[in-house]
Amino acid sequence: MKVLLVSTYALGHQPLAVAGPAGRLRARGHDVRCLDLSVDPWDPALAAWADKVALSVPMHTAARLARQVAPTIPGPVACYGLYAAMCRDVATALVSRDPDTEVVRWIEAGASVEVDAVEVDARTLPARDLLPPLERYTHLVRAGTEHLVASVEASRGCAHRCRHCPVPVVFDGRIQINDVDAVVADVAQQVAMGARHVTYGDPDFFNGPHHALRVVRAVHARFPDLTFDCTVKVEHILQHAAVWGEMAALGCIFVVSAFESVNDATLELLDKGHTAAEAGKAVELLRGHGITIRPSWLPFTPWATFGDLRAILEFVAEHELVGNVDPVQYTIRLLVPEGSLLLGHIDGLGPWDAARLTYPWTSPLDDLQVRFAALVEAAGDAPIPVVYDALRAEVGLAPLGLTGVAPSPRLTEPWFCCAEPTELQLRAL
Repeated sequence: MKVLLVSTYALGHQPLAVAGPAGRLRARGHDVRCLDLSVDPWDPALAAWADKVALSVPMHTAARLARQVAPTIPGPVACYGLYAAMCRDVATALVSRDPDTEVVRWIEAGASVEVDAVEVDARTLPARDLLPPLERYTHLVRAGTEHLVASVEASRGCAHRCRHCPVPVVFDGRIQINDVDAVVADVAQQVAMGARHVTYGDPDFFNGPHHALRVVRAVHARFPDLTFDCTVKVEHILQHAAVWGEMAALGCIFVVSAFESVNDATLELLDKGHTAAEAGKAVELLRGHGITIRPSWLPFTPWATFGDLRAILEFVAEHELVGNVDPVQYTIRLLVPEGSLLLGHIDGLGPWDAARLTYPWTSPLDDLQVRFAALVEAAGDAPIPVVYDALRAEVGLAPLGLTGVAPSPRLTEPWFCCAEPTELQLRAL
């Protein structure tokens, strides 16, 4: 079977969601090609070559872009990943907690060629050689130097049910751990490609803290010079306070954590499991171990007030986080996907918008959000403190003038999963 696997966007990383099933399909005797539209143009000739095409849609941006591509594909096409159900009007939707296996099953359903009877082995290495090299993806920037980045997952799913997140819609509070040796082997092949840093892409790395520690210990034992980053909820940062010394020793240099808001009522509506005060404690805890925290924010929600926007900016200043926050984080507006756990918690939702993949809502802050987004986009690569001060001015706060603040360790790709695609991303297709 001739198979084309397509990624439209994977947070700037080489897409594991394509490399994984590609490795399994190739091991079973299929002729597999991969295309990543975040770095290469759409190729109609590849779509015409393939017997079947599957598009990875692990997040909102990817799904929005995939919906543009799917109708142009002449043969059978499927979408797989967290947002697959929201693409069922343009493709076969493969909704599963194990999309790799589901892709193999769909490809082989009704296959007219003989395929080796090899089990769908989760330890089969992702076929990263079928994708562009790591040089074309996000880099780690640290102390003015850039490094290539590997991306792996120690687990899938999430044990939590934060109401604004698309993960519990599919996983319903469950996680699936990945084989430690398989994760190490995938890191190894990316180190051979030049990677010097690892991003663990789990929705929450400490859903299974003992497993997470086994993974980072095993990777560190094999590659002691590698650094890494991971995503951890505020409540887990504090709950597992005793492990951060070891995490730092094993190479953890920064942690992404979804702070979202500093309004405790909003945090409770989102079922985040932490308060604003606890977010502050998490900053100081990690800082005490030499680990940078990089908060993500959800400033614009149906409940947000003008004061909430000011409070987020003031929180960032108070906790000396100006260089830790990519300015795009201040522009994010809540998306309400199909099946969202927020349904029933928001008054005045409009009908489902299939083009934008959200239930629309309005707020008195909508104009401010547009101004924030335009300001950040126009700023381009301006220093973060300069953009931060411009945002402060939009809400009547005095500038801090922190021109000497250097960005903390970060990845060059500032975008993230629960955000609408930019005009630049849409135009690329």
